[in-house]
Amino acid sequence: MVTGRFLMVQALAALAVALTVSPAVTAQNITSNAASLHRQIQNDSVAPTVAPAGADVTMVVFSDYQCPYCRKVHPALEQLRREDPKLRVVYRDWPVFGAVSREAARTAIAANYQGRHAAFNNALMQTQGRITSQSIRIAADRAGVDWARLQADLVKHDEAIDAALARTHRYARAIGLAGTPALVIGRYLLPGAVELPTLREAVAAARRRNAD
Repeated sequence: MVTGRFLMVQALAALAVALTVSPAVTAQNITSNAASLHRQIQNDSVAPTVAPAGADVTMVVFSDYQCPYCRKVHPALEQLRREDPKLRVVYRDWPVFGAVSREAARTAIAANYQGRHAAFNNALMQTQGRITSQSIRIAADRAGVDWARLQADLVKHDEAIDAALARTHRYARAIGLAGTPALVIGRYLLPGAVELPTLREAVAAARRRNAD
């Protein structure tokens, strides 16, 4: 059974739509808009995504590399991904801690163009203390990122990366997020740093809902 720790994304999205459209909007329109928003949150051609064959549940991770709670929950997310071969994961960088957070987010997304996002993401999440331009470079070296290509991809895909970050910010606000981390698992929202048992419970709940 789903507990009170899980909030329905559809309900939050419906509330967001209801607050921004005409008072004459129908319940059917709200539901349709909520479903569309949910699909957009789960699918983005630029956001780094791990999509194993046969995946039946999607987890969207809203995070900031300077957020201490994002770093705290990261090992549990990685463990969940390793143990669940049918879990699709979408990484939505939401840099809410300023310019360096944005720099880290942009470089992480750019690393995906050379297939090094997973390693770079791990290295950044394991950084001690505040993120700096220097620590980003150190993390890239640890992750085996080709720095010259990364810089080229940052230029080549500049507009696409910035547009993806803007979309993530818009979606985060639309579902009422106040900060990072936040997870959307299926249609359930888990704000804050949650532990592995709660993550497993949310995935199981999403699977049951998909099967209904």
